[in-house]
Amino acid sequence: MQRWHEHSGIVTPVSGQMAALRAGGAPVLSESFLAGMPTARPSLGAFAVGTASSDPAARLPSMSSEEPSEGAAIRRPLGERLAETRLRVPTRGNRRLERLIERAGSDGQVLGWWHMQQVGSERLGMSDHSWVHIQIVANIALRMLRIADRSGVAGCMVSDHGMSVRDAEVVVVAGAMLHDAGMSIHRVDHEAYSLFLAEPKLRQLLEGAYEEPELTVVVSEALHCIIGHRRRGQPYTLEAGVVRVADALDMAQGRSRIPVERGEVGIHSISAAAIDDVTIDRGVDRPIRVEIKMNNSAGIFQVDDLLATKIRGTPLEGHIEVIAAVEGETEKRLLREFRI
Repeated sequence: MQRWHEHSGIVTPVSGQMAALRAGGAPVLSESFLAGMPTARPSLGAFAVGTASSDPAARLPSMSSEEPSEGAAIRRPLGERLAETRLRVPTRGNRRLERLIERAGSDGQVLGWWHMQQVGSERLGMSDHSWVHIQIVANIALRMLRIADRSGVAGCMVSDHGMSVRDAEVVVVAGAMLHDAGMSIHRVDHEAYSLFLAEPKLRQLLEGAYEEPELTVVVSEALHCIIGHRRRGQPYTLEAGVVRVADALDMAQGRSRIPVERGEVGIHSISAAAIDDVTIDRGVDRPIRVEIKMNNSAGIFQVDDLLATKIRGTPLEGHIEVIAAVEGETEKRLLREFRI
């Protein structure tokens, strides 16, 4: 079995078996955590229904055969279809976070942005950027933030503003929910477009939850999470760092394989198809441990070029380790030939 270890963004081969998942203790965020969540692109007319949950292992229901077919769903009014969208995020009694999720899930403009993000990604032949992506990023970011906090690593909401980790959770989810809103306009520079869309919307969604000047602090830090997720975003805060890395960790099986299924062959599509599973748990040497199971060593490109780039230079660096491994004695063949 081949195995790579990333330490401070540097990936080097190591030996040994995949570490067994911790028995008991903190729940593990993995492909099993996302079981039942639609991993391929949802049809633009079929959205799963759920509610915000305080259960860390909350799952989205599968998109079953009993749901309307794509053709039938598209004939339904757009507003009716989008109103069925619900995010499931483990709020753990955080009332401000619950209110944010509830308001966002019933806000027609936010739902419209999530719809247009997916439309834009399909036009460009990209991987999923629908509400499913938003939910996955929000859950992964929250998972890492909470692990960091339990390990004594404080976010800026605590260290800089004297607020609480629960306020940091609001910042992280707010940033995750709207980090791709600008894709409703254009893919190029979408992070910047997301800023001017998100600023007034976040003030609206958080109205009554915060008063000034705390409201401006929360909105500003959420906007920093949004701009910080671009490739050279240079996030300065732990909150922005976990959103940035969570965005890159939406890579588990079925999430990025659409280009390969269409016959589009290149290092990006092949390496994405090589990723089977992503697990996030508490580490030993570092607070956060990410394990990535691959079916082919081509997946190391996703880890070394894409994920490591997202980690380097962020406040999360030094607090996270990434282990990438190819399971089994043989590798899956992902293509027969490559021509130029």
